[in-house]
Amino acid sequence: MIRTERLILRRWWRSDRAPFAALNADPEVMRFFQTLLTRAESDAWIDMIEDSLATTGLGLWAVERIEDGAFLGFTGLWPFKPGNPLYPEIEIGWRLARSAWGCGYATEAARASLADGFQRLGLDRVFSITAADNRRSEAVMQRIGLLRRAELDFDHPDIAEGEPYRRQIVYRIGRAD
Repeated sequence: MIRTERLILRRWWRSDRAPFAALNADPEVMRFFQTLLTRAESDAWIDMIEDSLATTGLGLWAVERIEDGAFLGFTGLWPFKPGNPLYPEIEIGWRLARSAWGCGYATEAARASLADGFQRLGLDRVFSITAADNRRSEAVMQRIGLLRRAELDFDHPDIAEGEPYRRQIVYRIGRAD
């Protein structure tokens, strides 16, 4: 568990499943992804995250607001999978419910996740990617100190040619940064 001024980054609870599924079924939240996720797909993702956290210590934390205990989404560190041009590097990512947008929660949670990655996990560098048009996510990358690495931009191998969000932009931060 990681605590910030306003948030708790923690393991996943059974009670997180319904709000996580709702978040993944929200067209605006999922705007830069190919498809919305079903409840079963969201649940399976939580199971996979929990397995990774339990076995490797690496994963995506559930984000809870301290003030009222509300589930807001996730943030954390996740390995790029084989086939991705950045494999075997580690990615920082986040996804928050629309009700949590514009409050600085993504930035606060991502900073805490980066610190955990560098301190507890001993990572040397962390990457982040997003669709080229995702300005909100790119702004979080900049606020947490990641640097643009345009020479590493790529067409995402899991997104079909011609799809609007296939082009991914890359940011990176090293331990020394």
